[in-house]
Amino acid sequence: MKKTVRNFIFGIGLVCMAVALNSCSKKKAEVKYEYTGKPEYAEFANQVKGVLKVGIECAYAPFNWTQPTKEIPGHPELTAEPIYGSADYTYGYDVIFSKLLADEMGLKLEIHKNDWASIWMGLKAGDYDLVESGSIYSEERDTFLDYIDPYYNRFNVIVVKKGSPYEKYTRLEQFKGLKFTTQINTNWPAYINQVPEPVILPYPDTCTEVIMKVAMGDVDCGVMDWPTAYSGCLSNPNVVICQLEKGYDFITPEGASDVCTPSVIEGNTVAVEALKKAMHAIGWGQELMDKYMKLAIETQPLSN
Repeated sequence: MKKTVRNFIFGIGLVCMAVALNSCSKKKAEVKYEYTGKPEYAEFANQVKGVLKVGIECAYAPFNWTQPTKEIPGHPELTAEPIYGSADYTYGYDVIFSKLLADEMGLKLEIHKNDWASIWMGLKAGDYDLVESGSIYSEERDTFLDYIDPYYNRFNVIVVKKGSPYEKYTRLEQFKGLKFTTQINTNWPAYINQVPEPVILPYPDTCTEVIMKVAMGDVDCGVMDWPTAYSGCLSNPNVVICQLEKGYDFITPEGASDVCTPSVIEGNTVAVEALKKAMHAIGWGQELMDKYMKLAIETQPLSN
């Protein structure tokens, strides 16, 4: 009988403890985030609970890359940002830009790494608030995105193997019938189609793979933006950029753009307005674009 009573009392104690713990948990969950930054960003800050979550590839130098430590060689005043859910770090043009935005708005920066092929799925799922990674407008993306202001103005180039006869080509017509590739899920295939009768090979997941395929001779030509091509040539001296003549080079395809623009999920007007204000406040324009792209190229590890 004593054992039964003792077990009963023990059982009641466990129930009370569980109720108390549940009560404490609810109290913790009810603690509200309080923003203490600039009032013009308050609505957005409360929406994101004080954390600006940015989705980037972390594999698209000089816009972004992955590295094992937070140190930036040769620049002790700079530090890379930790990648969410990883032991690695990331730096580059996107990280510099994102940090300036977060600091202006008084928010913590959180970088989320995602493959380019699935980066929009992460945005739709709410894993992060905006996407950068040199993304541009397209008619397809316009169905589910809202755009902020331009954060980089790009132009596109052709890379070939150093020492090949194509190295001296200066007009698109000269590349007729050659083997081309570019990164998957970009608007660069539309540029390849401006070459007469190109032989189009499968598109790799990253620009780094495009550079490697050109260097190994698997393809004759790769198409990408100039900063990425220049970055690739620094890390792989077997690849060069062709100097195309003006008027005989690429033109922007209909329904596309060469203006890189951070984007948020469609309908998030609070985010759009806040981010536009922050870009204006930090004086973002061509001068800062050039300054920070130069810094990104200077600081990228040659292995990226």
